Formats: sequence, C-alpha cells, structure tokens
Amino acid sequence: MGRFSLSLLKARLSAESAPTPPLNAVPAGVLVPLFFKDAEPHLLFTQRTLTVKDHRGQIAFPGGVKDSSDPDLLATALRETQEEIGLSPQAVEVLGALEPVATITGYGITAYVALVPFPYDYQPNPREVRRLLFLPVAGFCAPDRWSTGDYTYKGQTTRVCYWRQNKTVVWGATARIVLHLLALVGENPLAADRHATCLD
Repeated sequence: MGRFSLSLLKARLSAESAPTPPLNAVPAGVLVPLFFKDAEPHLLFTQRTLTVKDHRGQIAFPGGVKDSSDPDLLATALRETQEEIGLSPQAVEVLGALEPVATITGYGITAYVALVPFPYDYQPNPREVRRLLFLPVAGFCAPDRWSTGDYTYKGQTTRVCYWRQNKTVVWGATARIVLHLLALVGENPLAADRHATCLD
C-alpha cells in the first residue's frame, strides 16, 4: 500500500454526507477502531462467540443494533463497543461515518471510523467476544488475499467478499466496510477485478 494518509482520511470522511440507513432494515451502528502501532495503521476487530444470537463465530467490528435509548447510531456504536470490549467513549476520537451497508440478513449498518489509543487495557465481554484481533491495514491492501463468492441466506443469494490470512477470514458486511475505508484513502485491492461488486 501507499503511505496511509490520516489527514486524507479525515478530509474525505468530513466531506461525506450524513449517513442514511437503508430502508426496511434493522438499524445498527459499529465502530471501526483505527490505531497506529510503530507508525503503521491497524484495525481492531472482534471475533464473536458461538453463543451470541447472530453471526456466531464471525470476525466483526464492535457494535450492534440501535436501542430505543440511543439518540443516534453513533451512540449505538459507542455504547456497544464499551459493552463488548470495555473501550470508554471518552478515549475515542470519532473521525466520521462511512456509507451505510445493507446485509442480506436484514441489517442496515452504519460504521464510524475512530482513532483509538494504543496500547489500551481492553476488557472483552466473554459472553459476546471470543478474542480481539489487531490487524495491520497493509494486509488488507494485498489483492491476492481477497476473493468473492455466492452466499445464500433463506433462499436469497448474493455476492460477498472474503479476505483471508492463514485461518483468519473477514467477510460479508465487515469486509465491505474495510473496502469502503480503503477506497477513501485511495486503496482498492479489487480495482483490477471487474467482477467484484463488494463496494455496491
């Protein structure tokens, strides 16, 4: 990847219009925690436990469904992140929101990119989070780690993206969120693949 430009990311996020969640979808907010380790950008993910209601065992960003007490989806993302991994909202610098993502499972996800401290004493909720993953952004810029495939849910089939590194797989809505983030800083590992539709 080229040099990751935080200033470019901030500028492009600030230029984004206010996100409008997809119609007829369950509104959800997630946080995209971005931090720098040895001057290199990294993303924080969670792996969900096998006991949660939806998306069991999947790698995701912290967040969840909007509660009636949440004033907006940013509040949802911050609240859920604190509940899941113990990250205080006061320790977060929110940079802006990405384009909402609709899932085949009926959710409309708005992702908020945020700078988070490193190191930090995270406290994962064992009921929801199996483990935390700290992955360098550069690894997501390698085209050979990406692939696409069909996914069927309740008789409906859609094209989804997969990112693989050894046994670690990021796919579906989370993969699309990563691709949206990369596109904002001029990195699109699927640019040469005319059949990839993950940014739609």
